[in-house]
Amino acid sequence: MTESLEDRARSFATAAHESIDQRRKWTDEPYIVHPTAVAEIVRSVKHDEAMIAAALLHDVVEDTGVPIAEIEDMFGSDVAELVGWLTDVATPADGDRATRKALNRAHSAAAPARAQTIKVADVIDNSRTVAALDPEFARVYLPEKAALVEVLDKADSALTAMAKAYIGAHI
Repeated sequence: MTESLEDRARSFATAAHESIDQRRKWTDEPYIVHPTAVAEIVRSVKHDEAMIAAALLHDVVEDTGVPIAEIEDMFGSDVAELVGWLTDVATPADGDRATRKALNRAHSAAAPARAQTIKVADVIDNSRTVAALDPEFARVYLPEKAALVEVLDKADSALTAMAKAYIGAHI
């Protein structure tokens, strides 16, 4: 029996994050709990198999050093393109936090609707975690995410409304 795209993506992402012993910052849980939560949020709205796979893989390139070419080889160009749109483009050499966030926001603003939908799901899951477990950092983080959600104008409208409502209630 052939493993589904989703199962292959989950296995690959789990192994990639485990290879660097990446854990959730505030809970110390295995990192894969975050991409899994993002995938479940995406599953709650109109989606396709590539979107679920990309949701599971969305932090692999950025966090683990796996090249985007490997994502393409393993999962195809559609998934790789989505992951590329979900990967931050700014580096520390680009300047201070505000400058880097602006560069990443512009990258996300140019993303296609499917990638923006995954990005909003990522914002929702991360915002819930930060607001609940680090209220001090949330004062910096949530306004940044509010600005990001504002430019994700092609994302699923239900998820966008959910993100805006959650962030607005916690700022």
